[in-house]
Formats: sequence, structure tokens, C-alpha cells
Amino acid sequence: MPEADMHSLRRAAELAEEATGLRAEIIRGVLMMSPTPRLKHARVINVINRQLVPALPAELETFQVASLALPRDPEDYATPDLLVADSAVGESDDWLVEAGSSELAVEVVSVSNSTKDTREMVSWYAEADVPAYLVIDPRQGNWTLHTAPRAGAYQGTLHGVYGDKISLERLGVTLETEGLPRYGEPGEAGQRERRGGRQGG
Repeated sequence: MPEADMHSLRRAAELAEEATGLRAEIIRGVLMMSPTPRLKHARVINVINRQLVPALPAELETFQVASLALPRDPEDYATPDLLVADSAVGESDDWLVEAGSSELAVEVVSVSNSTKDTREMVSWYAEADVPAYLVIDPRQGNWTLHTAPRAGAYQGTLHGVYGDKISLERLGVTLETEGLPRYGEPGEAGQRERRGGRQGG
């Protein structure tokens, strides 16, 4: 894509974030907007973050509002739900983290997300040389850990379900997943309200 067009797209992404408050990303030259996360989505991130913070070595830190640049295409950037990177990153006035400074990207799949986190972003984070990419899916109550990026692809993939521990060997951290929230079935809250109304009437 021509350089002028890419800069226009970056500006469009910035304006879209300012206007909507939604998260904008440019993934392989395509502007993508993420919906406002649900509370269960936020809780998953909080649970994982609380486990990481006390266990990480001093030189590493977690970030929830940092974007990651693609090394060979700096106009491309992604904003994971949670990023583990060098603590020095927090001293920068910029909002983009160099990929070489990152250790782990965590994405929690949204209710409406079909393939972005589980497919498209796998190769993106591998190309960005992020050592580990963890995808947590509250729709199904499972998770996938991708490790060892090489030539734009992760060489290791481990699947698990809620209750299985996630061993982040490179960080020396083991995450507990027991009790992580799952999204309810569509219409579940309304059905409970209707049942409660019938019982109360």
C-alpha cells in the first residue's frame, strides 16, 4: 500500500478511536474496530493480570493499553487485551511497543468474534515475533497457547480447558484458569427474568 495511504489509514484509526471510544487496530492494512468489551471479558483479563503481576521478574511488566507494532510494517499495529513487555516501555511517551520488547500477548475472544483472535491474529503475532500468544475463549471455556515463533508461524500450540493450568515456561509463571467466567447463552438473562416474573406473578 502506498505510504500516503497508510498514513491516512493511521490517521483514520486515531480519529475513529477519538470519535467512538472503541479500540482501533490496523491489521495487514485493514482498519478494524473492536466493540466495547463485556464485563466478563474484563474480568478474565483482571484475573490473568492479578496472577502475572506478582510473579513476573522485575524487568517485565503488564500493560493493558499498549499497542504492538509489526516490525516490517510499522503502520500495522495490534492492541492486545494484555501485553507483557519490558518495564522500560512504561517510561515512553509513545503508545506503540516495539515487538522485540514483548514477551506475551493475551487476547480474550469476544462474544461476536468469529476468527480474528483465534485465526488471523495467530500469524500476525508470530510475524511480530511475540514469544507467546495466549487466546482465552469464554464462549467455550477453553484456551490456546501459541509459542516459539519462527518465519511467521508459531511452532508450538497447546490447547486446554478451564481448570487446566497454563504453563508460561519462558516467564516462569503458571496461570490458574479454574473459575474463569464464561459467556452466557444468548437470551439467558432475559429467560431468567421471564421465569422470575412468572414465578412472582
